[in-house]
Amino acid sequence: MKITVLGTGYVGLSTGVCLSEIGHHVICIDVDEQKINRLNQGISPIYEPGLEELLVKNAAAGRLRFTTSHQEGIDGAEIIIIAVGTPQRDDGAADLSYLKQAAKDISSYLKQDSIIVIKSTVPVGTNDMIKNIISEQCNEKVLFEMVSNPEFLRQGSAIKDTMQADRIILGSESKKAARKVQEMYQPLNVPILTTNIRSAEMIKYASNAFLATKISFINEVANLCEAVGADVEAVAEGMGKDKRIGEAFLQPGIGYGGSCFPKDVKALLHTAGLNHVDFSLLKETIKINDDQQKLLVMKALTRFGELKGKKIAMLGLAFKPETDDMREAPSIKIAHSLNHHEAKVVAYDPVATDNAKKILGDTIKYANSIHETILEADAVLIVTEWNEFKQLDLVAATNLMKQPIIFDGRNCFEEDQLKACAKVEYYPVGRPAIVIGMD
Repeated sequence: MKITVLGTGYVGLSTGVCLSEIGHHVICIDVDEQKINRLNQGISPIYEPGLEELLVKNAAAGRLRFTTSHQEGIDGAEIIIIAVGTPQRDDGAADLSYLKQAAKDISSYLKQDSIIVIKSTVPVGTNDMIKNIISEQCNEKVLFEMVSNPEFLRQGSAIKDTMQADRIILGSESKKAARKVQEMYQPLNVPILTTNIRSAEMIKYASNAFLATKISFINEVANLCEAVGADVEAVAEGMGKDKRIGEAFLQPGIGYGGSCFPKDVKALLHTAGLNHVDFSLLKETIKINDDQQKLLVMKALTRFGELKGKKIAMLGLAFKPETDDMREAPSIKIAHSLNHHEAKVVAYDPVATDNAKKILGDTIKYANSIHETILEADAVLIVTEWNEFKQLDLVAATNLMKQPIIFDGRNCFEEDQLKACAKVEYYPVGRPAIVIGMD
């Protein structure tokens, strides 16, 4: 099939690359000329394991192209996929301005019957609105149908999540259009659920809101475990063995971040408010997550009394490992809070430093290695669970520190690993603190 993808962010680029990998001819459109030039040189604008290799491979095979020209991209396309951003507005609602512009661009250049697929995360009713825009503004008498096809990608595993998805959701009022998009995905051999458009739009938000709530729940359990002397990881394991609950998203920590969960929970809450539904559970999910992101600093304050003048080393800036995404990353609030308490903050992340600088600027210092970060540090805060941090030589690391005190927001280490240290204070989440050889 000839497929066009509007937008080359995480969703659009991953989708375009993977569709070309299964044999389709794909053109990706973006208005950012510099980004398109780099993509045509085989350079991915985002860090995503495996993405750049597939990009180069399929571009060389002639199945994948990139352009800033909507006329070139839309001409002859059987399926047009909209995958532009829908960022959060100040009131929590999704900003649909990029989506509306995409609809206007399609209207200007659509000259053949086609299927318009919205893969962007959008509030219920958005597909109908976009259909109306295209219908009213299209210059040609063409037939087109709408299909809602929400994405369920995770940064750091977007290729796997596309090629080996748990399910594909297709919402449409046209059985013919749904079958055509189902045919597009057929080589993936993934279960497909077809429904109406509004249900498909709701499935995306409901899924992410549920997962965010699950994270907030286990973090509240973790806080209670610390208070009563229980081990949250044993509790989570016991809970997860129940098939009704499942093991995924029961890892305690310092809260969720990224481009999806924070935005989607607030957008669903906004939709609920517009429809006079008091979704109080989501309000509490957001509050718990906000509080959890303050946890490490609160623990450091409890331990030290004050942080003024102390060197605090932050290991990790990205909101999760295997990505350079800083959107809603817990590290942002942590850095600001440490600055507020006049600590001297030094941070290191394997890939996210450049993006972090765009947000945090020179409010903190950036190191080029773990060694440089923790040298003479009064405390280390583990913020992102990169493998590089999880495989840290604790004996060597604690010897480099001024005070061997670790606040682990991701529970990267077990007690057996810490016993090799001559001196260490280790404060995990939802587990008892471990103190070895300290006065």
